[in-house]
Amino acid sequence: MRLSPRTLCAAARAAWRESFPLEGRDVARWFPGHMAKGLKKMQSSLRLVDCIIEVHDARIPLSGRNPLFQETLGLKPHLLVLNKMDLADLKEQQKIIQQLEREGLKHVVFTNCVKDENVKQIIPTVMELVGSSYRYHRGEHLEYCIMVVGAPNVGKSSLINSLRRQHLGKGKATRVGGEPGITRAVMSRIQVSERPLMFLLDTPGVLAPRIPSVEIGLKLALCGTVLDHLVGEETLADYLLYTLNRHQLLEYVQHYGLGGACDDVASVLKRVAVKLRKTQKVKVLTGTGDVNVIQPDYSAAARDFLRAFRSGLLGPVMLDRDLLQGRPAEEP
Repeated sequence: MRLSPRTLCAAARAAWRESFPLEGRDVARWFPGHMAKGLKKMQSSLRLVDCIIEVHDARIPLSGRNPLFQETLGLKPHLLVLNKMDLADLKEQQKIIQQLEREGLKHVVFTNCVKDENVKQIIPTVMELVGSSYRYHRGEHLEYCIMVVGAPNVGKSSLINSLRRQHLGKGKATRVGGEPGITRAVMSRIQVSERPLMFLLDTPGVLAPRIPSVEIGLKLALCGTVLDHLVGEETLADYLLYTLNRHQLLEYVQHYGLGGACDDVASVLKRVAVKLRKTQKVKVLTGTGDVNVIQPDYSAAARDFLRAFRSGLLGPVMLDRDLLQGRPAEEP
């Protein structure tokens, strides 16, 4: 079934804008403490660093990266790691690489840190980058010190743990979480390799100072870099449904056993809630007094919908497809 664009797209966009609190605003206050200070701490540690590894979500390779990373840390060799490649539709991977090259990023590695895919490429690439650049304040030290930066919840700590598994045969050195804000401060150096001797600095996730549009903000939120409650789970579910239908990614229909694709989020969430037996009691005032009514739990259904997307159960997705095809995103 091929769905047409929503007839109420303007109303939907207005609702998303009203629900999304971060458009065009200073986002540091939404992550108290660590985000506002994170970039300054990174800058203060730069003299000890040989190379910057920037980690970002492969589902949004062209959206939501913090421009201050390149502006502030740009004197150092720079490697972009696009993580969670298993969740991304990479049919147009070459276009992604070409677009990033036009933006000045010539060194890109796609990874899946959960299964250690392509992680072995990283240390040789870093050594090549450092070897071909002037190494400031090196002295007689033989070890490499690498800083890992990126937006919240893109897999920085997972990358460090994966490198340790690959090169040291050791377990976790950093805590990994499914929501932004786990890493709170620039940590001590973490060894990830013996030969060559290499240490990484894990850093807190830092978003761009301003999120320029609702569209980019919702993409970031779908990928888990913004806490769900700041946007609203049902708002996110609405945008997710819109995105899946628009790109004809209809695996959610089979996953939830729905009768067919639908562009009405309330209808979809109701059917998801019924299927999952997620209901709640609601008091309704009637002429004879309060009556308890059983209703679908739309919030629980929205959470499950988002969880299914983020874990790959609805299939691989490229949220930046419009940008790769050389056209701006349609007005949702």
